[in-house]
Amino acid sequence: MLEVIADAGGQMSLSELASVTGMPVPTIHRILRTLVDCGYVRQLPNRRYALDARLIPLGEAASAMLGQWARPVLAELVEALGETANLAVFDGDLVMYTCQVPSKHSMRMFTEVGRRVFAHSTGAGKALLSQLSDEEVRNLVGRTGLPAETPNTITDVDVLSAQLQTIREQGYAMDEGEQEVGVRCVAVPVQGAATRLSVSVSGPEPRMTPELVERALPMLERASKVLTGAFPDHRQAAGSRR
Repeated sequence: MLEVIADAGGQMSLSELASVTGMPVPTIHRILRTLVDCGYVRQLPNRRYALDARLIPLGEAASAMLGQWARPVLAELVEALGETANLAVFDGDLVMYTCQVPSKHSMRMFTEVGRRVFAHSTGAGKALLSQLSDEEVRNLVGRTGLPAETPNTITDVDVLSAQLQTIREQGYAMDEGEQEVGVRCVAVPVQGAATRLSVSVSGPEPRMTPELVERALPMLERASKVLTGAFPDHRQAAGSRR
């Protein structure tokens, strides 16, 4: 129920919940009353139901655990490639870096954990966007816009859509100085996880050579599979058994 409300933008009416879930209205109403009593959902003056603030500490705790479990995987990437490794997740319409292992170089890519950025201007973000449908991408962009972080940032939704299709086909995304001039990033989506994730390696452009990117791709793919195993989507598994 919480996921359905979140996917709809954070609030829904009783009838909308019934339409989307296919559950009987009395059952939905009973679940909602429990969620309201627990502080996870509140009823608005217009009688719609919205996610409430008590979910925030749960999300923060889950994000911290996600980073803790992912850290060894990222550390292996840094050890093998010498550049900073990141784990990113959607936080609403933005992208949040939930874990990072920094490069040992004095000059390195540094993004503090918890930082939120626009999805269209980062490799990690574009890897996340590639897991959405074209309609979902356009709806998201309609809410956030496509602000130019650098002269290299994509600011046209049709260009972004075409690039996302290429990312889906090739399995990885690149950031060519689109978030910060002089920084290059390669990222892959973590397919089949319980939440949409991406894992990336980033660093200064002179060190992020095409040869390093080529060497990084199979390592990122292995890291993605490990992370999928660590955070499997049990809903898909349940669906396959039905």
